[in-house]
Amino acid sequence: MAAEKTIGTVRVTLVRGLMGKKPDHRDTVRGLGLKWRNHTVELQDTPETRGMINKIGYMLRVAEAKG
Repeated sequence: MAAEKTIGTVRVTLVRGLMGKKPDHRDTVRGLGLKWRNHTVELQDTPETRGMINKIGYMLRVAEAKG
């Protein structure tokens, strides 16, 4: 049997508001499922998600989700 990879989860919190930010950064925030400042979501830790987090990392707080 092949070993299955388990995809972890990551907890992302928006710590800065969207006013005055670039439109593509706003779209990335919405793509992550964040809606307002201090909103937190848990996402699967995939390369696509990590790319979005890296793009707007200055606006986010990222932590590994427990459990």
